[in-house]
Amino acid sequence: MDALTQVRFIWKPMVFLACLAPMIHAVGDIYGITGTLGANPIENLQDRFGVWGLRFILIALAVTPIRVLTGWNWLIRFRRMLGLFAFFYVLIHFVVWLVLDRGIAFGPDWNYVIEDISERPFITIGFSALLILLSLAATSTTGIRRRLGRSWQKLHNWVYVAGVLGVWHYWWQVRLDASDPAIYAAILAALLGYRVWKRRKPKNAPVQQGV
Repeated sequence: MDALTQVRFIWKPMVFLACLAPMIHAVGDIYGITGTLGANPIENLQDRFGVWGLRFILIALAVTPIRVLTGWNWLIRFRRMLGLFAFFYVLIHFVVWLVLDRGIAFGPDWNYVIEDISERPFITIGFSALLILLSLAATSTTGIRRRLGRSWQKLHNWVYVAGVLGVWHYWWQVRLDASDPAIYAAILAALLGYRVWKRRKPKNAPVQQGV
């Protein structure tokens, strides 16, 4: 069995299940099987899904630097899956806020929801990150990539903006201890620094494609 076949039929299903683990754990906690949601279950769910969304953004961004440093070119085959899981967890983070926190299931005042998004800065930037990830997820298929051509890469470079907004959203959300957001900010800064270094390499140097 060659490397590409192993990636497709063995490693991809395993990575997919690993990416689902945070959701499975959350469901287990909801039903008291794997743990509890604590004194504030809605905030617990919001926080954990938001953090996992940010983690998957950073993991997806780390694929190319790791591939370049190790020569493991097969890693690129996981990047789209990781990016889609980033969107999935950020979307669930938003849905928990909208349905459970703002009570959409019980007929919310939509003006209040819109006001929250437009007038509370940390929600505004978080919602902006979600919209960026939505556009990237919607254009992630091979067919759309071919139709967009070079514009596809320019569009998908916005994932870095989503990462910045995600860290910013997280930083503003915490009230006392910003040590965790600082760690994610440092990782994102390193990944952005890698991209700046790659773009400033001499023109005759070999260039690795991807973000």
